[in-house]
Amino acid sequence: MGHHTVGMEPQLLVGTAEENWTGDARYFEYSRAANPVGSGHIPKIPLDRFPAHRHTSISTGVVHFDISDQLGITAGPATTPALLASFIRIAPGESVSTAPIATSELYRVISGSGYSVVDGRELQWGAGDFFVLPANCPAVHNASTDTTMYWVTDEPLLRHLGVAPTERRFAITHFPSERVEHELATIESSPHATDRNRLAVLLNTAPNDLTQTVTHVLWAMYGLLPVDAVQRPHRHQSVALDLVGDCAPGCYTLVGRSIDTDGEIIDPVRVDWEPNSAFVTPPGLWHAHYNESGEPAHIIPIQDAGLHTYLRSLDIRFAPPAR
Repeated sequence: MGHHTVGMEPQLLVGTAEENWTGDARYFEYSRAANPVGSGHIPKIPLDRFPAHRHTSISTGVVHFDISDQLGITAGPATTPALLASFIRIAPGESVSTAPIATSELYRVISGSGYSVVDGRELQWGAGDFFVLPANCPAVHNASTDTTMYWVTDEPLLRHLGVAPTERRFAITHFPSERVEHELATIESSPHATDRNRLAVLLNTAPNDLTQTVTHVLWAMYGLLPVDAVQRPHRHQSVALDLVGDCAPGCYTLVGRSIDTDGEIIDPVRVDWEPNSAFVTPPGLWHAHYNESGEPAHIIPIQDAGLHTYLRSLDIRFAPPAR
């Protein structure tokens, strides 16, 4: 009969091997590393544009507004350090599937009609609608008529953090065009309309009442730029991914680093609007919208202001009223 000897297995004695935990440790003199953005060590977010022809040239597929190379981001496509904007094109009878590793997705239906299959249900949509999808929400988008969508997610933020979402922070929510337009018309007809810096409706989902934003990360606005309007400069630390809606030639945005004592932007860069195009408004820059076209126009900025508002870092400021 064999004998089993207990305790004869090799034992690892604590302290016999010494790990070196210092391999990645580095040290900087304060003044050399206190402001990596200001020093240029981290690339600044550029004022970039995405012309409409880049997405109208395909019939079905996803076209990213990808400037990751300018941002020094190598892990995947990005429009800002936290957000990725894309255009989705779907020919009639065809579909596009989406399944980003993101906490928030926002869709604006630029044109077309159809439905998205999410959680085994059908979400019907048409031109002018918005809808938001929470984390872990794969979807199949089916077009009944030729469709273009603007799609923004926070996938680059999660990629940077090295995380995947564990829970949904809001429900799948649909904002029908008719209701959005009604809300904007009510704002426009208000006797206080001429006193307001922007004529716009902000979208919100109920769980995000604290930040009053469309998701806990994203902020979405549907704004009117009336004929001959000048929407005075303002600035904020969130990045804006501006989708241009309908507009005629003569609508534009001025962007610059500072304003003078009259509240006018000093040495601005001009961004001319083109329908169904997009552009990036970098954080901290003053910007103002102008409509010299003779026709009303619309602008749909999507920002990471939900996150900034929660962090109390939005720092939104408005230029003084024109004298």
